[in-house]
Amino acid sequence: MDHYSTLGVSKNATPDEIKKAYRKLANIHHPDKGGDNAAFQKLQEAYSTLSDPQKKAQYDNPQPQMHGFHPNGGGFNFHFGDHFGGAPFQDIMNEMFRRQQPNQKPTYRTRIDVTLQEVYNGTNKILELNAPEGKKVIDIQVPKGINSNEQIRYDNIIDSGVLLVEFNILPDLRFDRRGTDLYCNHSISVLDLVAGTTISFTTINGKELNVQIKPKTQPTSQIKITGFGMPLKNSEHYGDQYILLKPFVPDNIDQEIIDSILRSRSI
Repeated sequence: MDHYSTLGVSKNATPDEIKKAYRKLANIHHPDKGGDNAAFQKLQEAYSTLSDPQKKAQYDNPQPQMHGFHPNGGGFNFHFGDHFGGAPFQDIMNEMFRRQQPNQKPTYRTRIDVTLQEVYNGTNKILELNAPEGKKVIDIQVPKGINSNEQIRYDNIIDSGVLLVEFNILPDLRFDRRGTDLYCNHSISVLDLVAGTTISFTTINGKELNVQIKPKTQPTSQIKITGFGMPLKNSEHYGDQYILLKPFVPDNIDQEIIDSILRSRSI
């Protein structure tokens, strides 16, 4: 249906000309005045479209349609509507490119959970995959230093295609990962912060370290241990370990210590 013909105006008609044409014809075709209801509905549809600048622009410049596109004999249709039919244009181009490569292997996708310890050390995971040739048990290598939600492509594991694995790193009860650095809390007596002490700390790779706490260390201080964080992927470098000191007041403080503190406050 040609909305311009329905209203009897040209495509260059101004908004006022469109409104005047509609009012004139609506007065003739309105059902309450004995007019034809179907003709009146067409008028309403035409005016609703041409009086709205956005609808008019879409009507004047409809998105093209491509039908019967047959790359290499395969048939599929594209409809380029709003935002190219709901899919980004790049996705459509990728799909066209993929369809034109009949020898390209399909991609199988899966998501697996790994622990922070496994990511630190690097490990192997056994997966079961339902492939066209049947169920397959495959062994994949988890790269050291992989990031959560990162995807790794394995090309030579499945005969019928390639495998794309997304890794989900599970929360660790002790360490908080921030890039390649690790953070963890360590409880310490306020008396040890005042007097200084040595604490025992176990790193993520299981190494026991003696960490010196200097006298008069402030509460909530951070102790940095260089090189004991997470590995940088595809590198021999490691991040750092940060120990966050969380002070507490012991329940069994000697009265002499309390008296000494009180005396020092009065000086």
